[in-house]
Amino acid sequence: MKKKIALIQMDVAMAEPEKNFKHAVELMEKAMEQQPDILVLPETLNVGFFPTENLKELSDVDGAETKKVFGGFAKQHGVNIVAGSVANVKGGDVYNTAYVFDREGNCVCEYDKVHGFTPSDEHKYFKGGTEVKLFKLDGISCSMVICYDVRFPELIRTATVQGVDLFFIPAQWPLIRKLHWVTLNTARAIENQMYLCAVNGCGYAGETKYGGNSLLISPWGEEICHLGENEEIQVGEIDLDVIKGIRESINVFRDRKPEYYHV
Repeated sequence: MKKKIALIQMDVAMAEPEKNFKHAVELMEKAMEQQPDILVLPETLNVGFFPTENLKELSDVDGAETKKVFGGFAKQHGVNIVAGSVANVKGGDVYNTAYVFDREGNCVCEYDKVHGFTPSDEHKYFKGGTEVKLFKLDGISCSMVICYDVRFPELIRTATVQGVDLFFIPAQWPLIRKLHWVTLNTARAIENQMYLCAVNGCGYAGETKYGGNSLLISPWGEEICHLGENEEIQVGEIDLDVIKGIRESINVFRDRKPEYYHV
C-alpha cells in the first residue's frame, strides 16, 4: 500500500492565531494540487513557539477553532490531516495539543506534548500530557509525539511496541541544533523500523531562527524528503508493504529483552 504525504513547512507568525489559521489553509490548498493522502503541519501553528504574554488568551479552547478549520478542510477535500499542534486551553490549563483528522473530518487523535522544553521554560507555561496515542489513517497504524519528545526514545517505544508503521513529529526546532534534529529523527525511524514524518517550522521568533529541514524517513533511515530552511511544501510517497520484510530481516521487536531494561 502506497501513500503520499505532504510536508507543510510553515513560517508561523508569533501571537497571531487568526493570521496563522488562514495561512495554514492557504498552504494546505496549495499542497492539495499534488493530491496527497495526508497533510502534516508544524508545532504550535496557531501562536508560534511561544508567546509568554497572554498565552492563555491567544490559545484555542478545547480545540474548537482547530477542529473547525482542519476538520472542515479534511472533510471538504477528503484528506487526512495531522494538524501539527496548537496552544490549547483545557480545564483552565494550557496544553501543547496535536489534533489529527481523517478524511471525513473526524478527530481520530488528541495528543498532549509530554515533555515541555525546559531551556525555554515551556514546562512553566504548558501543562504536560501523560501518554502517547495510537490511531489509524486509511487503515495505517500511526502514532506521534511533539518536538522535544523525540529526545525520549522510551516514550516513543511505548507506542511502537504496540505496532506502529507511520510516526509523526511536528516541531519548532531551532536551526542551531539541526544536527540533533536530523540524527534523532533518523534514529527513531531506524530503531523502530517505521516511516517517520517530522515537520518543522521555519522563520524567526525574536532572535531564534527555526530550522526547517522537515523530513520523511524510511524504516532503513533513508531520506524520502528533506526540505530546506524556508517555507516550503514537499510531497513524498511511502510504501507500507516493505515494512514487513524489513522487520523480518532484523527482528528487533522479537529479539528485545525488556525484562533486563531497568531505568
